[in-house]
Amino acid sequence: MSAHKKWEELELKDDFMFAKVMRDPELCKEMLERLLGFKIARIEYPEEQKTIDIAYDSHGVRLDIYVQDEESTVYNVEIQTADTKELPKRSRYYQAMIDLNLLEKGEHYRHLNKSYIIFICTFDLFGKSFYRYTFENTCKEDTSIGLKDQAAKIFFNTSGTIGDLSEEAKAFLKYIGGTASDDDFVRKLEDRVNTARKKDEWRREYMTLYMRDLENRELGRQEGRQEGRQEEKIQIVKMLLRKGLLSDAEIISVTDVSPEELQEIKKSVNA
Repeated sequence: MSAHKKWEELELKDDFMFAKVMRDPELCKEMLERLLGFKIARIEYPEEQKTIDIAYDSHGVRLDIYVQDEESTVYNVEIQTADTKELPKRSRYYQAMIDLNLLEKGEHYRHLNKSYIIFICTFDLFGKSFYRYTFENTCKEDTSIGLKDQAAKIFFNTSGTIGDLSEEAKAFLKYIGGTASDDDFVRKLEDRVNTARKKDEWRREYMTLYMRDLENRELGRQEGRQEGRQEEKIQIVKMLLRKGLLSDAEIISVTDVSPEELQEIKKSVNA
């Protein structure tokens, strides 16, 4: 979830608002057509907000926009407003999770859907001022040879100045970056954002997610503090064991470790 803002302050670049506004298939389709430069007959939404968990203990992903077109091409679109220094690796992970999700449904790997992983960034991730950075697998020894795995990762830069991009696409990117425009599509998006801010149901959902996020952060801090205290206690016990000045009963009394914990720590010290 984006850094917390008041509901009335949310913009299209905030992931919650972006996901809600782009639930309109016509708006989402036009956005994709502008950014990618080709026509799409129709799109469909497999799920409200796609969540992929391959295994119970895996690091799942929640995708803001996950749609398919009439040819089953998959489009995943995400807004990124902060350079967290791990976006390239995240794009790799998203691709892997999407592919595994498709394979779980019984699809053979040779029939994997063509896919686009798209990040719209309000910063220049690669520092070359391009509007668009497109990555597809090619042979390092001969770049004319493509792997043809039909997987593309594209990073758009709202502050870009270089590249062959339509004026319509530039207007959309500039709007995401905070620049007003008279472009018809941009005005349509602005109207939709203003309408969305009046939806009490979405306001409640946004606040619920925010409170849940706060609770998870606090739980993480508590767990971190608890783990820190536990590690500190273990180190004290190890020191006392090496010194050999106290009996087991005295160590248990002083440090409040259990007899079972003490025996485990002893094993590690002896090892």
